[in-house]
Amino acid sequence: MHKAEHRMKIKTASKYLMVSSIITLIAFSLTSTSLNAQTEPMYSQYMYNMLGVNPAYAGNREALSMNFFQRNQWVGIKGAPKTTSISIDQAIKEGKMGWGMQVYDDRLGVEAATGFNGMLSTRIRVSEKGILSGGLSLGMMNYRINLNDVNNRNNPNDPSFISTDKPSKWNPSVGMGIYYNTDRFYAGLSTPSVLKSRLASYENLVSSIDKSDAFHLFANAGYVFDINEDVKLKPSTMVKMVSGAPIEADINMNIWLKDILGLGGSYRTGDAFVGMVELQATQQIRLGYAYDMPFNPLKYFTKGSHELMLRYELGKFKTKIKSTRYF
Repeated sequence: MHKAEHRMKIKTASKYLMVSSIITLIAFSLTSTSLNAQTEPMYSQYMYNMLGVNPAYAGNREALSMNFFQRNQWVGIKGAPKTTSISIDQAIKEGKMGWGMQVYDDRLGVEAATGFNGMLSTRIRVSEKGILSGGLSLGMMNYRINLNDVNNRNNPNDPSFISTDKPSKWNPSVGMGIYYNTDRFYAGLSTPSVLKSRLASYENLVSSIDKSDAFHLFANAGYVFDINEDVKLKPSTMVKMVSGAPIEADINMNIWLKDILGLGGSYRTGDAFVGMVELQATQQIRLGYAYDMPFNPLKYFTKGSHELMLRYELGKFKTKIKSTRYF
């Protein structure tokens, strides 16, 4: 009996050590990383599935959850960003751990990044309703530039733009995060990559490219209020810090009607207004759509951004679990 209790204490201490180590490493990365290019794909509907933002979210929905995201940004502008993402995650070990996988393809002009990540999380119940999770992600990203697509309209014979080269490089990715939630509240802190990687280094007689990825830090939180039996209000926010760029924040407000239809809006500082709609079509299928309209100078050149989300979950839900349904 005493040996079993001792082993249980060791396991619990190990989990706390993992979470505290993640916090320490994130803090260290903040003080030691200085990079110069934004490379992480972002979504307006991240609050519907935060696996792509925080690896500690893996297994949080307590079902086998499969998600598809497609984002077409700045419609009407040639070479505008296009992002596709597919992810899957599940709780294991009776909910004490979680695993996940993500594959994505992100394109912007002549640049493209394709990658995959595997996530593992450990979940600790710290109170009757509160769960603290720590997560790690490991993956690879292929970054490439197609110089054939570079077009110098003013001087098409400029040798700087006459090239058939396609610089390409694989880089490792290590991310980490912490996540806390109850049936009403959640908060998270994460970074998708703590490694300093040179994305591309290319040079010829007349031109050169030297580009590295940027350090990202995400902090988010949200709460669910019961207005009445049929109406739920969910305010949330995310602060995004990218090295070499101004701090950006999303301020979101979503309203749920009868746990079937979700309507929401978001204000992204210095960037755009976002409208969102989500439909719980069945207990296993959820659909989402978001439309971004920029209020910066891009508004004169684009028809906005469109984003689609599809989720399919496998598992028997005998009861409604608020923390997984809204978070």
